Parts: sequence; C-alpha cells; structure tokens
Amino acid sequence: MTLLQHTITDLIVHKLNKDPHGPASVALRHATVPVTESVQRLVDHLCQHYAERPGKGYGRFEDDEDNFPMARFVRQHVVEHSLDFVGLSHLMMQHLQVRADQEQLASGGYVLIARINNSISDCLLVVLITEAVGSAITDGLEIVDNIHLDLANVRVAGRVDMTAWLRGAERYISFLKGRGDVAQYFKLFLGCNDVVIALKETQKLVLGLNQFADAQKLEPTVRDQLMERAHGYLDELGEQSEPVSLDVIAQQVWPDAPERLRDTLGGEALELASGFVPDRRAIKPLVRFKANAPKWKIEFDRSSLRSGAVIYDKKTDTLVLYDIPEQLRRALLEE
Repeated sequence: MTLLQHTITDLIVHKLNKDPHGPASVALRHATVPVTESVQRLVDHLCQHYAERPGKGYGRFEDDEDNFPMARFVRQHVVEHSLDFVGLSHLMMQHLQVRADQEQLASGGYVLIARINNSISDCLLVVLITEAVGSAITDGLEIVDNIHLDLANVRVAGRVDMTAWLRGAERYISFLKGRGDVAQYFKLFLGCNDVVIALKETQKLVLGLNQFADAQKLEPTVRDQLMERAHGYLDELGEQSEPVSLDVIAQQVWPDAPERLRDTLGGEALELASGFVPDRRAIKPLVRFKANAPKWKIEFDRSSLRSGAVIYDKKTDTLVLYDIPEQLRRALLEE
C-alpha cells in the first residue's frame, strides 16, 4: 500500500520514564527534530498505522481546563501564538507525567509529538513508542541483536484535528483505545470527553456495513445474509447491554475475510467508536425497508424482495405487494 505523505510542520521527541507500579519522570529535548527522510518515513508509517487501527475513541476537549489543560495549551499555541512548539511539547509532557503517575500499569517510552498537515487537516499527533530487540546480520555474516522502535505494537497514541476544532466540529480528538487502563490515562492526558451517543454510533455502524456491501459488490442474497448476521449479533448485544467490539463484529459478520470489514468499519472517514451498546432501534434498517409519504407508510423485510412477496418495478417506479393479510383485504374491499 502506498503511504500518504504528510507535511511535518514541527516534530520533537521526549522520553517518559515509567515502569508499571513505579513513579513517572520525563527527559526533555529542547529543540525540534530536523525533518529528514528518516523522520518523514517514520511519521508517514505512524500515520498509516494509526489510520488503519480499529476501535479508536473519539471526542472533544473537556470544558474544565484547570483539570484538563490540553485545550488551553493548544489554544495558546495555535490561536494566541503565545506558546511555541517546543514550549507546547514541554507543557504536554509535564501533564503526561502527572497522568502516567496516576495509572499504575502505565509504562514509559519515547513520546513523539508532531504537528502535521495532510492537505485536509492541521493535526497534533502524539505517539508513545517503545523499543524492541530484533536480529541483524553484520558485514561479517554474524547474527547480532538489533534494538529498534517497535512501530508494529504502538498502543498509546492520539490526535487532535485542530482544523476541525477551530471550525467548531462536534468531535475532533481521537485516540487508540487499546487496553482499558492505558487508554483511560491517555484520554485524560488529551483532555478528551468521549461521551458516546449509542444511537448515532449505531447509525454509523449501519452505514459502514452498507458501504462495505457496496464496495464488495455483493450479490443480493449474499448482502441479505451479511445484514441478517449483523442484525442478529447486534440485536443480541443490545438486549444484553453488551458493548460493541469492531474486531468481533468483523469476525462474526464476515468470517471469511474479517480484515476487509474491519478496515471499512475502522476507516477514519466513518469515525466509528468502539465500546458502545448497540441501539436496537437503529439496527432495523439492516433487515427492513421503511418509508413514508404524506398519504402512506410502508415497512417490509428486505428478504421479501427475494421471495417475491414484494416486487419493485423500476420502469414504472411501483411496488407490488403479494399475500396481503385477510383483514387488510376486507378493509380495502369496503372502500
């Protein structure tokens, strides 16, 4: 896959020192990192990895800037221009240290903070990266340990879409949900209020399933089966008040190639959160058509179009209903 290149306005790397159940401290860099080919390649990979990760949380800044100061920091840098990028990153690290101290299971690593532009949005990206030990072969054909950044296992990251924030969008912060405790402390660091409205998220999930069916060009019967599986699974979750996992939905609904469905549902354009309880009212369109006009209302199962109980004539733009109930037949004859 071709990586989308992002314009890096500023970038800096600091270090968060923290062992699980231990205190946190920070080691700060005092100048931005020059944008080299290596830096550009790293940022492009991180952005691609972040975009492809399902199960992100979405929200907006908390109103309480005393306890959640990230909004104030960003405003001072972007709007008031009273804080340069290095100063912004130092204040962020001080607050990250406080939040990491509050979470016993948090662990340290290198904290990359970058202001990037992808021609659509001006964003602030924050990623905590750890190191991993791999293997390398020397010029003498010997095998040695090779310490490198573990980009494949980034678990703590977030992004503030400052363009959306400035225009007053409803949600402009996203973060990797990952393991619950870690996600919680990083969400607090970002000052993100991620109150999820189940109805809206369920409607977006239904939209994502339809987009997937369209993109895959599914035959009508296969599409119906997909929607029926999704409806059955989501209805069960809603009845039991169980939260949604995008990974599990993909596995349950499209088991032959779950990664395809996961990519669609986890796409950034959809901004579909994970962890909400499905609203059972909002999943009805998966298996039923419902419409109304000033003088009539109609609702029927999608499967009726396959069975012949309902026929839609495209040429005349008419619906024909078969096997109508006796009560309705008698009422119509009385007219």
